[in-house]
Amino acid sequence: MPENMRHGPHPAAVRRGRGAPWLFVLRALTWVVSAALLLGCGATWYAYRSLTHGLTTSDALDAVRGRAPRHLDNSVNLLLIGLDSRKDMNGNDLPRQFVKTELHAGSSDIGYYNTNTLILMHIPANGGKVQAFSVPRDDYVQALNGDGSVQGHFKIKEAYANAYTTAHDKYAAQAVKGADLEAKSREAGREATLATVQQFTGVPIDHFAEVNLLGFYDIAKVLQPITVCLKHPVKDRYSGADFPAGVQQLNARQALAFVRQRHGLDAGDLDRTRRQQAFISTVTHQLKTEGVWGSPSKLQGLFDVVKKDVVLDSSWNVLDFAQQAPDLTGGNVVFHTLPIEGFGIRNREDVNLVDPEKIRSIVRQAFGAAGSPSPTAGTTAASSATVDVVNGNGARSLASEALSSLVKLGYTAGTTGNTATQSATTVRYGAGAQQAAQQIAGQLHAGTVMPGPAVPAGHVVVTLGEDYTHPGQKAPTSTPTASASNTATAADSGLAVKAGGVPCVN
Repeated sequence: MPENMRHGPHPAAVRRGRGAPWLFVLRALTWVVSAALLLGCGATWYAYRSLTHGLTTSDALDAVRGRAPRHLDNSVNLLLIGLDSRKDMNGNDLPRQFVKTELHAGSSDIGYYNTNTLILMHIPANGGKVQAFSVPRDDYVQALNGDGSVQGHFKIKEAYANAYTTAHDKYAAQAVKGADLEAKSREAGREATLATVQQFTGVPIDHFAEVNLLGFYDIAKVLQPITVCLKHPVKDRYSGADFPAGVQQLNARQALAFVRQRHGLDAGDLDRTRRQQAFISTVTHQLKTEGVWGSPSKLQGLFDVVKKDVVLDSSWNVLDFAQQAPDLTGGNVVFHTLPIEGFGIRNREDVNLVDPEKIRSIVRQAFGAAGSPSPTAGTTAASSATVDVVNGNGARSLASEALSSLVKLGYTAGTTGNTATQSATTVRYGAGAQQAAQQIAGQLHAGTVMPGPAVPAGHVVVTLGEDYTHPGQKAPTSTPTASASNTATAADSGLAVKAGGVPCVN
């Protein structure tokens, strides 16, 4: 890992953040290099040397390559990762007053290493429309570690933080200290995020970029004023958003508030996601129409931000990428938000309920991916495991129903039984059945997958908890407002944000 990736002390626990915008630093990188290509060989060489010297890179993609269906062409999938962290690239807390007044983000202790923004982009091999999907941060998914092992079911934003914490404790016990400890822990977090998103969407990730709150603020400061459009006036004390309806220009502090607001919006986080998409479109439009390429100071400012605030995968050749992806700079991008099935409570937290198979189908169709759908992590043939199901939720008929549904998927029927009531559904496996257990946990939305010393070899034991819902039924949900529910479950085609202008959003 690079020597300049240094961070502060390990927090005692994962803290939940209030939102973070990461957005378009990757695209700014592309725009900068693409523009440089037009200036001739000398300028291109200068741009390449200027940008790549001092760039912070990561090898995290090496851990997940080959665990999703391969491309059948030379298209590229990119993942933008936005950390809800109030720290700089070295892990130092940002100045308290800066966090409070400029970022309006509370304390430097908030946020930890949750990935509150995940945007997956697909660039076709021979040009054409770029498809991008925002992954809502509260989607309740099977989270993985970089090696493919299962963390359990969590909000997708927590995969990074969970892996960071586990790695930090592991390496600290091995007497790894200081900057090396922080670097190893963050690399584990990146690997977990890449593995989780790749499994959830069913497509390979070829490149990624990671940035935090400070990176967004810094690049917005280079490009300000930034034009946005709101359908309604808003005022939110949490993010600091206080804007009238209509078209208006924002400085960096206001831009951060614009993309962070979720309180007071009909669809909450989902409306905030569309704010982020609209913001990217706006910046694209401004870069094309306001002569940024003719401003050496702004170009140099963008170079400096990328080197200071962005982590890129080590296999990324930015010049080759800029030549391959002209549609990113031409506004030919459509942003979607992955659909959810409703809202619920899991692990005592509000979550978005999702259908992983539906998500994989949507993404693969939009990306033009061929072949069979991607399996869940570690899946083997269903017939390789015998499944026993135990009622642990007081509803004695559910064990038979659950076993029947699993047999239809190809598993071998075992026994059913009853046990004391427990709150959460668990999955335990015997020797040789770990991969089948992981697949079953994904089907049943079970949060715990563990080896069971008393479980026979080749068997999986499912104990149904009070949170269990039959796969053929909708999981219980909280009661969102009508507008939030409609937005959450509607087909995304009517809600897509098209780049190339200044879209008006909630």
